[in-house]
Amino acid sequence: MTRSDLVELLAARFGQLTQRDADAAVKTILDAMSDALERGHRIEIRGFGSFSINHRPPRLGRNPRTGERVHIPERRVPHFKPGKALREAIGAQPVAPPARAPEG
Repeated sequence: MTRSDLVELLAARFGQLTQRDADAAVKTILDAMSDALERGHRIEIRGFGSFSINHRPPRLGRNPRTGERVHIPERRVPHFKPGKALREAIGAQPVAPPARAPEG
């Protein structure tokens, strides 16, 4: 699902919202979440999951092409942990076998 899909779904579900209003609502929510994560806050949406920031310490890596050692600086990365209700909802879905190309 893309952002535009979410806007269309929101506008369709709530008839009083125009496409522009739904877009503004989605943008406002996503901007507020981004700002909170930038400030280092944790976001928890009950039944869905939580967003937080993980710190990756600096480390030494290798350039795969040359084998040269490279210093990789410390980073802050976003992390999502699904809530219990979401894990159970996804886990209850049957797993479909992978699609196979027709033989011929």
